[in-house]
Amino acid sequence: MAGEGTSRAGALLREWRRRRKLSQLDLALLADSSARHLSCLETGRARPSRAMVLKLATALDIPLRERNTLLVAADHAPAYPERDLADTDMSSVRAALEVMLAAHEPYPAVVVDRWWNVVSGNQAMSVFLEGVPPELLLPRPNVFRLTLHPDGLAARLTNLAEIRAYFLDRLLRQVRATGDADLRALYEEVRSYPVPAREEAAGSGKTAGSQPEPSSPIQVPLRVRTPTGELSMFTTMATFGAPADVTLSELAIELFYPLDEFTTRLLRDRA
Repeated sequence: MAGEGTSRAGALLREWRRRRKLSQLDLALLADSSARHLSCLETGRARPSRAMVLKLATALDIPLRERNTLLVAADHAPAYPERDLADTDMSSVRAALEVMLAAHEPYPAVVVDRWWNVVSGNQAMSVFLEGVPPELLLPRPNVFRLTLHPDGLAARLTNLAEIRAYFLDRLLRQVRATGDADLRALYEEVRSYPVPAREEAAGSGKTAGSQPEPSSPIQVPLRVRTPTGELSMFTTMATFGAPADVTLSELAIELFYPLDEFTTRLLRDRA
């Protein structure tokens, strides 16, 4: 017989289905079920089996953390463990991260969790942290706070408006995809940051003889003023394939690459 837990599971299913912009028929076809059965699950008239919860979660592309929440709501045990990165079982993961970070020198690389908190970074990441106040680095740095806070990297970005728009759009998309309340709070926080006053010459950090670079045709570039010149970089993200652990599924590695020869030389010289 359906109970309070079943109704809560049904409400979560309906919320995820609507977030993915699917009709009951659409989801039923993806999960090899029927719209009638799905309707009964969403209204709490039927209790979903463990196998059905997992099948629907896969069809809806629900993150592992939220799959566990859905299973518990349907009175089933969680399916995915959540280990601390410091656990013995995660030693191979830590080793892989260390190899990737070290191999990317002299270019910056950082490991972040689901909420964009910095888990680890290589030595080259120090180029972004120069002059950043301690309060933005403790208890651990957050990529969005570091980048958009007026006392952080924002004051040194020569294309702040472009970066701010891109970062806010990326974070909002993640909020909508996951429904995560902490990500929503982070979005509201960084969106409210005042934008630092622009300096007269955006490219004033360039060294003598260097020329301002045009907007990158590749992607939104990161342009950072430093005492020795302006760094121009683009980034790529890497994640672990087929994760079966919540922590592992939420880790991402962001790798920075030079966009021009000047940046390449500057980063190599720093190393």
